Amino acid sequence: MLVLAIGDLHIPYRSHGLPEKFKKLLVPGKIQRILCTGNLVDSETMAYLRKIAGDMTVVRGEYDSANLPQTKVVQEGDFRIGIIHGHQVIPRGDAEALDMVARQLKVDVLLSGYTHHFEAYQFNDRFFINPGSATGAYSAIPT
Repeated sequence: MLVLAIGDLHIPYRSHGLPEKFKKLLVPGKIQRILCTGNLVDSETMAYLRKIAGDMTVVRGEYDSANLPQTKVVQEGDFRIGIIHGHQVIPRGDAEALDMVARQLKVDVLLSGYTHHFEAYQFNDRFFINPGSATGAYSAIPT
């Protein structure tokens, strides 16, 4: 199963859309599931991604609709995956603070965004992934 982790697109406020080279990789039927850390921002982008994979889980970033959940936990094979945007974590992107969230959610993998920088690492027997920003949207807060 191919799972796409994505977030912090900020369309249309900080970016006009997904880069064409990236969109060419998003073939319907190729990706089975999309996990999104939030800040998609517009409904057109969400509808486009749903055409790529009908199984899509999205959490709320600080610029998204209040109707989206703050956190979500999904099962993928043997792994429990927690999804948060990351603006709730202080200090921003801090490994120990993220680990505390992972423990609270009782997950093996924590997917979070907010920093707009890709990261993947293991810490205290858990795996942490930040997909960065596929649009290259800038972060308002320097890292």
